[in-house]
Amino acid sequence: MDNEQPHQELVKCVVVGDTAVGKTRLICARACNKHVSLSQLMTTHVPTVWAIDQYRIYKDVLERSWEVVDGVNVSLRLWDTFGDHEKDRRFAYGRSDVVLLCFSITNPISLRNCGAMWYPEIRRFCPNTPILLVGCKNDLRYMYRDETYLNYCKDRSPFIRAPRKSDLVMPDQGRALAHEFGIYYYETSVFTYYGVNEVFENAIRAALIARRQQRFWMTNLKRVQRPLLQAPFRPPRPLEPEVTIVSSVYLENMTTLLRQQYFTDMVIICGAKGFPVHRFMIAGACEAFHRLLTTDCISVSAELARSSSESSMVSSMGEATTGDFNEDTEYLIRQDQAKQIRVWDQIKRRSSCQILPVSDSCKKPPDLYREVNHPAILSIKLVRCDKIQHATSQTQTIVTMSKLISQNVMQEIINFIYTGTLDSGAFKQQEIRQAAELLGFPELTKLSQFILDQHLLFDKGFMLQFHTPLPQRLRDMYVERNLFADVTFDLDDGIHLAHRAMLMARCDPMKAMFQGHFRESTSRVITFPGVKMYAFHILLCYIYSDKIPTVEPTRCLELLELANRLCMNRLVTLVEARVIDQLQHQDRVGDEDQVVEIALSLLEPVKLHNAHNLSEWCTWRLCGAYDRVCRAKHLSPSSRDYLADNRWPPVWYVKEYDYYQKCLAEQSKELKEIRPTTSLQASQQTGCLCFASKVRRESVAVTADASTALCRSEPQQPPL
Repeated sequence: MDNEQPHQELVKCVVVGDTAVGKTRLICARACNKHVSLSQLMTTHVPTVWAIDQYRIYKDVLERSWEVVDGVNVSLRLWDTFGDHEKDRRFAYGRSDVVLLCFSITNPISLRNCGAMWYPEIRRFCPNTPILLVGCKNDLRYMYRDETYLNYCKDRSPFIRAPRKSDLVMPDQGRALAHEFGIYYYETSVFTYYGVNEVFENAIRAALIARRQQRFWMTNLKRVQRPLLQAPFRPPRPLEPEVTIVSSVYLENMTTLLRQQYFTDMVIICGAKGFPVHRFMIAGACEAFHRLLTTDCISVSAELARSSSESSMVSSMGEATTGDFNEDTEYLIRQDQAKQIRVWDQIKRRSSCQILPVSDSCKKPPDLYREVNHPAILSIKLVRCDKIQHATSQTQTIVTMSKLISQNVMQEIINFIYTGTLDSGAFKQQEIRQAAELLGFPELTKLSQFILDQHLLFDKGFMLQFHTPLPQRLRDMYVERNLFADVTFDLDDGIHLAHRAMLMARCDPMKAMFQGHFRESTSRVITFPGVKMYAFHILLCYIYSDKIPTVEPTRCLELLELANRLCMNRLVTLVEARVIDQLQHQDRVGDEDQVVEIALSLLEPVKLHNAHNLSEWCTWRLCGAYDRVCRAKHLSPSSRDYLADNRWPPVWYVKEYDYYQKCLAEQSKELKEIRPTTSLQASQQTGCLCFASKVRRESVAVTADASTALCRSEPQQPPL
């Protein structure tokens, strides 16, 4: 080792401990300022020793060894040792100033060996050298359950077991052993760099204090403090769980709706070919069809509605109560007869016509026909069909197109309305653009014009940008205004209308209910027990637009229950995301108490409805507010145990922080007792033989001069 220089101190620090406790990495972190990643920490351990001659070979290592501690310029020289018990470390202990006794926080045996083997060995070779007990790998106290760390452990070797909670050494255990030996206790982590510099600074202080006791005449060591307290390491809060939203199948459902032709109620005739479609889809996309089906056609459909709607309602209600089904016919949704009568009364009040009796003498109404004054549409015809397939509407609207729109162009327009895709071949774009302009389809007009201008072929994702406004328009037209509805749902607090075809395409239980296997397939009014208007309205918003509005956290349970009952996993995740966004916003504005209360009320019920994202988020939030919820009586034992094990900050940190505050209070109390009192300070200002000291005389003279100058000074005017 280098010789000591004037006003400089050289401290030899020996690091000992079991194999693989982290001695060499701790030395490299201090001497070489080396930061390591998790993947580097998980490499297979190879016993190594950090060579002491690196201070002579590498200049930066030597420069980094210098440090100023309490005004003393110190060069710290670190000595690494092998962890094997049978090794002879007599040379390493020679002339050591301080010894770091290390153990691993994930290895209780290494802590036991500190008392059984290492401490006696140190005292045998260094009877008066100060010792510091150091707990390494402090980060594993909270990372032992981290998914990334566990994956690294699995990849490392199938025979290596990841540390468990029972393997961890808590701070009070290490401090108890240190108290038994009368030494200081610290913890470090080369991964988070917690305590690395702190433990070596306090090791230098311990060495300098021991040196000051032997060399009391050295003035540069008088201000060295004893080793300082180490603030406990608060582990970082676990990351907020991410909300996993099920991918959308909206366009796939719309494609199925087009191909399967559920309850089609409109036929578009172009030339010699007819296209079965749905009025609500065509009217929602094209302004011309919307105006035709809502205004121009209203007088034509009124007469047909008067002659057919009442009879169909009466027959369907009769079928729903005493019709062709036997008593053992299965229901998909159980409904009682009294409520069915009440719903029928509501429908009669909402209808503008009288209910006609059902009899076999009712004649089929004549087909109604009208020509249309539109360049793209020639005529419209309403036909009443009695003997048709079950999954088709009995009233068909037949629209005949003019020769300005060809079959191929009409096919492309219908495909784009349902699926959002378009054949980007340049030979059709001009015709498609003209047809879109005639029919009032602005999105398709923009897309075809863009393709014509760019002369490029675009992928499906680009075309979907132009299709995005259509689902929102469907929601505004049919959820809020109930146009062209063909089924009524009787809910607990009202009735709501919808379209069978859309429900069948978007919801599998609805598809099974309307396909003819259940009684509801022939009913115009379907009782939906246990469902309220609020939840059903959001359900329809999702069905028509694949999006949902803002959800109130206090009312999300009824919506989650409905979505889970109908097997709509994406809707469940969308509701979870909305609720979590609302709770996060309340957290940001400072309404934490209400957030904790809501999370506590949702924790148990959401598990019943497969709302896993919301359940994980509520658990994460309650773990961060454990003190507020630990006494909640309605928590299940499993949830209570999980919150106790995963609380943040953990219980060991709370105990350590309380102990740290207690030690700080005791230290401040000791400092107050050591400070001299006022009488002692006054006695120190007098000289020997009762003569005033020089400091006293100078202070008295300065005070007298100041008082004389103050008396002679004239009063000054206050500044304006």
